Amino acid sequence: MIDATTTPLREALRRARRAQRALARATTHQRDEALRAIARRIEAARETILAANADDMARATKLSPAMRDRLLLTPARLDGVVASVRALCDLPDPLGEERLVAERPNGLRVFRRRIPLGVIAVVYEARPNVTVEAASITLRSGNAIALRGGSEALASNRSLAEAVRAGVADVGLDPDVVLFLDDPSRERVAELLGAAGLVDLAIPRGGPALMEFVDAHARVPVIRHGAGVCHVYVDGAAQLPMAAEIAFNAKVSRPGVCNAMETLLVHDTVADALLPSLGRRLADAGVVLHADERAAEALATAGVPSVPATEADWDTEYLALEMAVRVVPSLEAALAHIADHGTEHSAAIVSDDAEAAERFLAEVDASCVLWNASTRFNDGGELGLGAEIGISTTRMHAFGPMSLRELTAEKFVVRGDGQVRR
Repeated sequence: MIDATTTPLREALRRARRAQRALARATTHQRDEALRAIARRIEAARETILAANADDMARATKLSPAMRDRLLLTPARLDGVVASVRALCDLPDPLGEERLVAERPNGLRVFRRRIPLGVIAVVYEARPNVTVEAASITLRSGNAIALRGGSEALASNRSLAEAVRAGVADVGLDPDVVLFLDDPSRERVAELLGAAGLVDLAIPRGGPALMEFVDAHARVPVIRHGAGVCHVYVDGAAQLPMAAEIAFNAKVSRPGVCNAMETLLVHDTVADALLPSLGRRLADAGVVLHADERAAEALATAGVPSVPATEADWDTEYLALEMAVRVVPSLEAALAHIADHGTEHSAAIVSDDAEAAERFLAEVDASCVLWNASTRFNDGGELGLGAEIGISTTRMHAFGPMSLRELTAEKFVVRGDGQVRR
């Protein structure tokens, strides 16, 4: 039952639900044309969008370097956003996909058909690219979206949302399939999370404070895009040049994102061969190393500075040029560490031992496990999904990057010729 309470937000959500029902009837071609129109609108508003982002950046003086990096829109990053929108048009449309489940003895034929989830609320912080990518993915999958970005990105998000809604209207679809919440207050977030019957799924993307708030106020289903305490384990059978490249990339290529490595685990038999050179390279890149006693000893042989690791370091998502380093005696110890301190986001093993690698892939509970590859590949675009609305760390129907198929459900469709139940 839908709550009849009337507020401006609830009225907007009712409009979104009506618009979503019409969108679900639109053809693949119509939805693709909407995406192409969105891309054109963003390109046409490029200078306005970048100026709005510059205003946000000017006000964001108290944000951490990692948060400022997430907030920043460069021309190249805006080009990437536009490319991700267009790339969705090349992906298979999951809507209407039907598969035969069973043919019953009484002649009934049972199918399952993919349908949209409905109205999706996304609550996120600092990253204006999410405004476009989330709206585009939901539109392509036949869903409506309510976007609530953080106050630090308000001008950027508003200008992007205006371009998205204009693109939707350009092709004759109802722009209310994309709602943008101008009010960044926690009261509006609580109202959004409590809108049972109007919101079908909430996806929060942010830090521990946001997740605690969601836990306290959510009355709708939630899939978390949680913290990324990501691990790379260098096995005793690893090729050390490969291990060094993977670990360096996983930490340094973009340290402020959720798939960046936060803890490096190194097998004791290769610690003295790997850590001095890798540690020097990381330190020269500005990385602060929180090392256990054994790792600190290996680093010190090359004059690499480190600080003593504490228990808190193993659970820290630094989102910066900082990381924890631990030397472990065995694969079993690495698996135990990840089980105790991982956040079910991403974990990689570097090894030439196929048996050890397959055990790691089977036993580690993470949305993406990798063998001889950087954790930075846990990303919708890199995994061939076109883009993502978030990386689910909730083991439900979606686990890992969420794109088109992950924003659909299956309903039963039964075809008969007059059967009745006896």
